[in-house]
Amino acid sequence: MDLLKFITAGSVDDGKSTLIGRLLYDTNSVLDDQLEAIQRANRKNNDGTLDLAILTDGLKAEREQGITIDVAYKYFQTEKRKFIIADAPGHIQYTRNMVTGASNSDLAIILIDARKGVIEQTRRHSFIVSLLGIPNVLVCVNKMDMVDYDQAVFDKIKSDYERLVLNLRIKQVDYVPVSALKGDNIASKSTNTSWYSGKSLLDFLETVEVNHTTANKQARFPVQWVIRPQSEELPDYRGYAGRVVGGTFAVGDRVVALPSEVSSTITRIELAANDLDVASDGASVIIHLADDIDISRGDMLVKQDEQPSVSKQFEAEICWMDSKPLDINQFYLIQQHGKTAKVKIQDIIYRVNIETLEQSAAVDLGLNDIGKIQFKSADSLAFDSYVANKTNGGAILIDLRNNLTVAALMITESLD
Repeated sequence: MDLLKFITAGSVDDGKSTLIGRLLYDTNSVLDDQLEAIQRANRKNNDGTLDLAILTDGLKAEREQGITIDVAYKYFQTEKRKFIIADAPGHIQYTRNMVTGASNSDLAIILIDARKGVIEQTRRHSFIVSLLGIPNVLVCVNKMDMVDYDQAVFDKIKSDYERLVLNLRIKQVDYVPVSALKGDNIASKSTNTSWYSGKSLLDFLETVEVNHTTANKQARFPVQWVIRPQSEELPDYRGYAGRVVGGTFAVGDRVVALPSEVSSTITRIELAANDLDVASDGASVIIHLADDIDISRGDMLVKQDEQPSVSKQFEAEICWMDSKPLDINQFYLIQQHGKTAKVKIQDIIYRVNIETLEQSAAVDLGLNDIGKIQFKSADSLAFDSYVANKTNGGAILIDLRNNLTVAALMITESLD
């Protein structure tokens, strides 16, 4: 069955958790013990109905404050599809959590309060969605019950959002008016919005086309582990374990190990106890080569005619995630797949003003800032641009002083 991974994002109190709770409740995806927990929590809405937001509020602080702090993942399925939902925080100080949840999503649901319209957090979350290469956006104009289901309100928000995405890398935007609290246009069409001719939220999620094959066409295999048992049963066994993050590898393919650029031929591909002829994108396998070449964790196998950039200098878009600002005088570690290397930030090219989407000069980047940098690595790294291959173009920065992840990187190009 097809799997759709999507994230919900919006400002504080836009109703993200309630929307997901309603979707789970109306599709009979709530277990009996979860319903009992809701009743025990005794959290009610103003109209006396159960507060379904508690279904996604996992942390004690979230339940006490009625806000979302961490990304909450929920799973459900219908007869047509399986779903993984990431409910992202709305507070600006938790933007970094939203980046984490969005990084593996196929679709983003942007919630907009019908009373407030497009606001700063709408622009911030939409920019992050664009930055992370999520191709599909569904704008849910929520709390339509609080504006008497007025079509003019919906049309105004739709017009404002269309102007916003003109400068963003978002391929497809759809719109639906909803009331998460009342259930309008969630699991079924609502009679309160007779002027709306589109699909309900659930119908949209079940039928939206998400193309997983357009990207990652070039073959990439980051080596996570070199397997050498050196036992009596397997004295000469040498396999390279990892996950294919683009394209396909087949027995007989001529491949190159990066960054050494030594070539060999694939002689065997193992998956569990079975041998495969071909390993496709996403498969976790063990690859065997005809030659005993020097390959270590963090190296990458690629097809001879499909090589990525191998360089020590890159430009990258960056989302800063630490309370301490980026220090251009400090060294950091970059981690890409299983490889880590010391890096130096050479220049901050610009910082993005989320309110206006304008780019301006900057000497540092603070918590939740988004910008573009140039950096130099101590070791050569094998990268594709993030647009061409999200998995092989993404990386994280780690602070050497405390081992904390401080930034997400989206590589744009090599500077060599």
